[in-house]
Amino acid sequence: MSAPETPLCEFGKSAPDFKLLGTDGRHWTLAGCRGANATLVMFICNHCPYVKACIDRIVIACNELAPFGMQAVAIMPNDVATYPEDSFDNMRRFAQAHKFPFPYLYDETQQTARAYGAVCTPDFFGYNADLKLQYRGRLDEGRTSPPRPEAQRELFEAMQQIIETGQGPKEQMASIGCSVKWK
Repeated sequence: MSAPETPLCEFGKSAPDFKLLGTDGRHWTLAGCRGANATLVMFICNHCPYVKACIDRIVIACNELAPFGMQAVAIMPNDVATYPEDSFDNMRRFAQAHKFPFPYLYDETQQTARAYGAVCTPDFFGYNADLKLQYRGRLDEGRTSPPRPEAQRELFEAMQQIIETGQGPKEQMASIGCSVKWK
């Protein structure tokens, strides 16, 4: 079975609201995760080899973009009964081990993942200040291994452009990863 790719960006689509429990014990909403200039909503999990290969690059990008008004949030949508490595306790450990600078939320009902149209982990949704979708692409060319040193930092550059102009790049490469593990 091949890994699924994300659909093309639906430019201008509004970000769905949510209220989910974070690994910090707090309930988070979209408004609580919203950045002044941009918001990045990511669907990730703990067990996926694609996520494991890129999580440190995700953290670096989020740390670098935060001073420019971007907030990020990560949401774990998988069925933990089938994938216990993605359990809430393991989410806490994963977030701490990688020093997440963003909330890591558990989508127990999977309603948020469905509302966003998430299909894989990682799946990235980049919004402008008005919470209108401007990016639905990959982090970079890396898959389950690091990208070439000279590779373009696609997500970083797209979010930088959204911060500066409110608009994402017209050309975007689909993200690829493990399918969301639906109940």
